[in-house]
Amino acid sequence: MSTVEQSIELDVPVRVAYDQWTQFEEFPKFMEGVDEVRQIDDTHTHWRTKVAGKEAEFDAEITEQHPDERIAWHSISGASHAGVVTFHRLSDERTKIMLQLDAEPEGIVEKVGTALGALERRTKGDLERFKELVESRGQATGGFREDVEAPGQAAPPTGAAPQAGTDQDAVSR
Repeated sequence: MSTVEQSIELDVPVRVAYDQWTQFEEFPKFMEGVDEVRQIDDTHTHWRTKVAGKEAEFDAEITEQHPDERIAWHSISGASHAGVVTFHRLSDERTKIMLQLDAEPEGIVEKVGTALGALERRTKGDLERFKELVESRGQATGGFREDVEAPGQAAPPTGAAPQAGTDQDAVSR
């Protein structure tokens, strides 16, 4: 398993950065090698990719999500990978995003590419393109503002009052 950790600072509020990140179907606009992401439901996505000339499809599941804080996921089909992206408020208008990705390279080409740092370079480039995208817009194109609890964590009781400072409106994914 190969682990990549990257971070980037954005000149947008944490809510804007987080909300834009929840727009998975827009990932092809900034992620190299991603041709399509389809949102299946609140916690499942289907991906079509092409990396080093090799086309692949896989499904991923969001395992934890907390507005303006974190999104964690893992693959449930295709190549084995998992990750977490966290959002850190630096000021009212500045956010730091930290991304950790664990991936299992498949085949000799991916193993050699990973050994030569291709995954790290691509991840860094993806974050830089995300920064450019979200800063140029100045606002998110939508947002998903609901919690997804980590496995084994209790969800708040139905009808529980929202936590102070949270926004309970679910904007389109």
